Amino acid sequence: MAWRQGELFPEANTTEIQRTKFLLGKYTKMIALMQDFERFEKDLKQVAIDGEAARRIDQEDLHADKTANATILIEKQRWVYQQYQFYTQQLQRAWALIQDGDEKRAIDYRYVQGYSYNETLLFFRRGLSDSTIRRKILEGTESMANTLKLMGFFEQDNAEF
Repeated sequence: MAWRQGELFPEANTTEIQRTKFLLGKYTKMIALMQDFERFEKDLKQVAIDGEAARRIDQEDLHADKTANATILIEKQRWVYQQYQFYTQQLQRAWALIQDGDEKRAIDYRYVQGYSYNETLLFFRRGLSDSTIRRKILEGTESMANTLKLMGFFEQDNAEF
């Protein structure tokens, strides 16, 4: 890890905070795709074998082996599922460790439950101003990024690519 000497709790840099925000923005979509994959994995395999998707893996091959290509397609779908599972589990762990209650609720409404920014504002309408809610979302995202950095998430994430 790229920690400074004597640094017990490293802070995430701008790139890591942006990566966290990006993954949070994709969180509900990842969860939905994972649930769909779990429910319909058998059907997806059959479609890959029967359908044209397997034939088109490599546009160069005029006489491609459809069964082999279907296997590659299925393995790619499984790999994506595993990546999404890893990302969502790490995000859930980091969210659970947010200490400030308002930050945690703001992140929950905005990203975990997938409400828009304006919808998130409505949940806090009587208690906090718009700028305070924006700050709570930002601070919650930074808190999660710091936790992810401490857990070594970004080193594993970079190793994948």
